[in-house]
Amino acid sequence: MPTGLENLKIYQMAESLEIDVYKILKSFPKEERYGSIDQIKRSSAATANNIAEGYTRHSYAEKIRYMYIAKGEAEETKRNLLRSAKKELLAEEVANDLASRYTSLLKAISGYIGFIREKSIV
Repeated sequence: MPTGLENLKIYQMAESLEIDVYKILKSFPKEERYGSIDQIKRSSAATANNIAEGYTRHSYAEKIRYMYIAKGEAEETKRNLLRSAKKELLAEEVANDLASRYTSLLKAISGYIGFIREKSIV
């Protein structure tokens, strides 16, 4: 049975991106294991993890703080993917598709932050 978190659209988006990124990173050269691969894996996972952690916080301020951390991690992942294409570690069209999905996630997190702020006023 899905929890409230599993029904949260931004969590679904972040989790889907994390899994897709993980699969794509398998094609990176082995010498990137301790460089690009680890960094992208960590920031991609941190995006979903911070959404999950923020979701469970009790105060609105804490929830919002974790959402901003998630946005930072999402932006970091997006930039590293785009840079990976410039380094020719990843096809440009794949990087652009993932970057577009991360942009959508960033916008959705901003919308969620606005929703939390509205709830905190009531």
